[in-house]
Amino acid sequence: MLLFDRPGKENTQKTLEIAFAKAKELETKLIVSTTGGDNAREALTMAESLGQTASLVVVGHAWDFKVSETGNKMAPDIYAALRERQVPVVFASHLLSGAERAFSTKFSGAYPAEIMAHTLRLFGQGMKVCVECSVMAFDAGCIEKPGPVVAVGGTGRGADTASVLTPAHANDILSTKIHEILCKPSLY
Repeated sequence: MLLFDRPGKENTQKTLEIAFAKAKELETKLIVSTTGGDNAREALTMAESLGQTASLVVVGHAWDFKVSETGNKMAPDIYAALRERQVPVVFASHLLSGAERAFSTKFSGAYPAEIMAHTLRLFGQGMKVCVECSVMAFDAGCIEKPGPVVAVGGTGRGADTASVLTPAHANDILSTKIHEILCKPSLY
């Protein structure tokens, strides 16, 4: 496992290199999280140069969540490029907040999915994102067969965490298995 000195977007290139190599080795999907589309743009460029476009799946914010003038935070040109190359793009409520956030905000409590999210954050923000986005992609039908995938997440902007995991559907999320952490920021 590679530990980065600090979290953030300066780790994106190396994280994607590690993730693509592992996805190729395992002959599996690479799930990349993105908000504005920067991670998706870098992943698409790398996928094309490596001939791995078919393995790429991109997961973003729920459509219309924190709206921009385009209806989503993902830049329209990035979304169009992904669609043109037939890369699946998932826009869905974040699994580990979604509807539960409405209850915790309204009633000032902690609920199971948010507890799970905070537990995953013990490994870093990116690990929570890796699990969340992989399950979202599996639920959306972008992962055709059960089994390990490579997931990329980050802390704030950019990508700084990659892992190998087997997602389960949301209704069975506790069956999700984290097999290997490929890289992540040091938490010191």
